[in-house]
Amino acid sequence: MANRIWNFNPGPATLPLPVLEKAKADLPNYDNTGMAVMELSHRSKQYDAIHKDALSLMRGLFGVPDNFKILFLQGGASLQFAQVPMNLLGDGKSADYIITGNWSKKALKEAKIQGTANVAATSEDTKFDRIPAQNELNLSGDAVYCHITSNNTVAGTQFQTFPETNGVPLIADMSSDIMSRQIDFSKFGLIYAGAQKNLGPSGITVVIIREDFINAGREDIPIILQYRTQADKDSLYNTPPTYSIYLMKLVLDWVQGLGGLQAMERRNKEKSDLLYGMIDEMSDFYKGAVEKDSRSLMNVTFRLPSEDLEAKFVADGLAAGFGGLKGHRSVGVIRVSMYNALEPQGIKELTAFMKDFAKKNG
Repeated sequence: MANRIWNFNPGPATLPLPVLEKAKADLPNYDNTGMAVMELSHRSKQYDAIHKDALSLMRGLFGVPDNFKILFLQGGASLQFAQVPMNLLGDGKSADYIITGNWSKKALKEAKIQGTANVAATSEDTKFDRIPAQNELNLSGDAVYCHITSNNTVAGTQFQTFPETNGVPLIADMSSDIMSRQIDFSKFGLIYAGAQKNLGPSGITVVIIREDFINAGREDIPIILQYRTQADKDSLYNTPPTYSIYLMKLVLDWVQGLGGLQAMERRNKEKSDLLYGMIDEMSDFYKGAVEKDSRSLMNVTFRLPSEDLEAKFVADGLAAGFGGLKGHRSVGVIRVSMYNALEPQGIKELTAFMKDFAKKNG
């Protein structure tokens, strides 16, 4: 498609071009209905098929066990920061939180409003440049759950292996790495993710929740915020974000067409090896911003010799067709977000640009 750039924005992020082209072709007449998808009733048989296909594709591709429900909600991960403890804390219950960045701090803040939330570990003392090691965890034995943020988009860190919690179920904010790799669901009680990084457009939040967590949820909170309400109604208690779900379904079709999560994991590893390889090869000019054993496959952060050069790198990169390279405002740095949809060719062209930029400005 003409005039498209390599989009490294952290979210909302790039979508697969075949998905955009399919969505374009379906406008304004979806499946001979004479209507666009966003005009369909969410009770219609045409939308019902989209909804069920999206659920089925996600369950199959991600390997979601039968004792988990998949919910399509709204409000982003930010609402889940509150909805998780609202449902699961209270009545003297407590939870553990492992703090690895801004988002897990916000989740902790919401949890403390609802009940007792303990900081089991944090890497804030080193500006979140690493994931706390297993031997650093101070877990409480009676926690209802242990909350983690699996990937930190701001700092560029990611859990390479999930922590051992002595049988306490993990709850994970996977907004920025959901379905980028296969996971062992036996460790988890609940996973949530805003879709706008790895699954589709903004507007939809995926919650994958174990049935016993649904049943244990409080009933003295607003009905619409109870997970059982949405589970009982197949995420149709209120009008869902129908067009966002349709686009997510197209993304899931695309993932399946590429070979599923095994192929996606190989593809993401290929991209990260190429980019981190360039950073390590030219470490006199490009400095990785996080510890090597905590490096994210989704968000790569690095520094240049000066802030002036970083600003020039962003500006020259944009002129060369690379968008979204400026890091989060709270930390600066250069950030390359390369979620599932980003083609490996984009990283090949970026690393060539990096090599040339260092040669001209080093």
